Amino acid sequence: MGDRFLRPLGAFTPDDKSRRGSDAQRREPSASLWVMRLVIARCAVHYDGRLTAHLPMAVRLLMVKADGCVCVHADSGAYKPLNWMTAPNLLVETPTPEEGLASRWTVTNPKGERLTIDVEEVLHEVDEPLGTGPGLVKDGVEAHLQELLAGDPSVLEEGLVLIRREHGTDIGPVDLLCRAADGHTVVVEVKRRGDIDGVDQLGRYLERLQLDSRLRPLRGVLVAQQVAPQAKVLCQARGLAWVEVDYDLLRGARPPDLTLF
Repeated sequence: MGDRFLRPLGAFTPDDKSRRGSDAQRREPSASLWVMRLVIARCAVHYDGRLTAHLPMAVRLLMVKADGCVCVHADSGAYKPLNWMTAPNLLVETPTPEEGLASRWTVTNPKGERLTIDVEEVLHEVDEPLGTGPGLVKDGVEAHLQELLAGDPSVLEEGLVLIRREHGTDIGPVDLLCRAADGHTVVVEVKRRGDIDGVDQLGRYLERLQLDSRLRPLRGVLVAQQVAPQAKVLCQARGLAWVEVDYDLLRGARPPDLTLF
């Protein structure tokens, strides 16, 4: 019996459902409809690639994402799949009643990996286009922290005033360029979490801005909701300052803590 269908993953088109009983067909990626396919099935899974792994017959969730990833989930294990293949993949789905199966899925990729899913029974199946999502919007991200600090840089240091936000350099924009009460130009790098990469980035900005004599003398400050211990040590070694800020306090979500002296 011929393949149920064969397609590059991520190329699921509206007429696939009507063609699933036909001979094998190769379809090029189409932008007309990209869907998430969810199949709850009794199945066994075998993986051959960097290692060999086998999952015996059981009820599992098979997920074929529009981006081409194939994941096998169980009811346990939280968000992590039992097995998966990242895109690009090619899925061949073959009816195999002679082996007592509803179908056999064979997923391959250019790396030579192979995921074989023997489907004994399909309990539920749905194909749904999710479209392009807006992405995760996090409260307290760098852009909002930067905006709040630009409005009142004196929360970092008394007398600090803003010269320019997103000050351009030949290696990228500096988050905040400020002037301190002692006359120093202060380069402020804003991160949600301050780590060693943030310290290195601040150092590169200072190195470039030192070339402009109008800005000297300069010093740098790494600002974050939380600064990693390693970053604090590196700041001290390089003569940089670091400041941890309370995001909720900055945006007025809670009053400042009162201390009785």
